[in-house]
Amino acid sequence: MIRHIPIAARLIPSLGAALMMLCAPPAVLADDAVLAQGERVFRNQCRGCHSLTPDRHIAGPSLHGVVGRRAGEVADFGYSAALQEAQLVWTPETLDHFLTDPDAYLPGTRMVFWGLPEDARQALIIYLRHVGAP
Repeated sequence: MIRHIPIAARLIPSLGAALMMLCAPPAVLADDAVLAQGERVFRNQCRGCHSLTPDRHIAGPSLHGVVGRRAGEVADFGYSAALQEAQLVWTPETLDHFLTDPDAYLPGTRMVFWGLPEDARQALIIYLRHVGAP
């Protein structure tokens, strides 16, 4: 026996798929969502001590352009000896390790911060790369 399915019922799944394809691609939405999350993390966890304006330091150095920068290299900021002697570059990987537990990763740092969970760290690093890009 052949069942007859109304044409509208057969088109609804296809219509839904077509509408999704017309909307912004999920990757674009995810990027915007991650950037928004990273901005919130910066605003809630970092902004009290760091700015995103080049050469504008608060208790900590400006984080503008931090991704790819050597640790302790901003000339007009007084870094801890631990950061000055660290011989590391702030890559996404080193930032991830540092922001997990700054004291454990770099003993002697003056940054008073207990670390961030994984999703917040990743969003923050993506945000810092975005806002610090030339």
